[in-house]
Amino acid sequence: MGQLERLVLMAEDELTQYSTDGRKIQRLRRKIGISVSLAEQQKVKAALLEEMPTDWISKLIEEQRQTVALPFWGIAGLGLLFGISFMQPLDLIATVVGGYAAIKIQQIGWKLQAKRLVIQTLEAIEQDIQKPASPETTSA
Repeated sequence: MGQLERLVLMAEDELTQYSTDGRKIQRLRRKIGISVSLAEQQKVKAALLEEMPTDWISKLIEEQRQTVALPFWGIAGLGLLFGISFMQPLDLIATVVGGYAAIKIQQIGWKLQAKRLVIQTLEAIEQDIQKPASPETTSA
């Protein structure tokens, strides 16, 4: 497993925690700072920026994955309801297709959100490195 995949998995782990984005970045910053060298951080950031889609549909899925998946959950539920109540086995196909589409949308959005969190964290680390040292810390 490469650094990129490992960092995305670490970000996905942070996404499971209920906290603000700033807190997630702060916790992820410590993990990345300890385990990844600066040169590798730059390579990973460049690879992520190149890999991230820029079309509006991907951005919508990244930011609102649950809202985008909701109609497909509805299709799955209606297919199940009509398939059972009207004894129509073909309606059960809508359940499978709608459920599959909803799950895939959720997975894609989750990955995109984790990658965006890694990019934000790497940018925060770069900003900390580029800050000049304050006079209070250098005079002590």
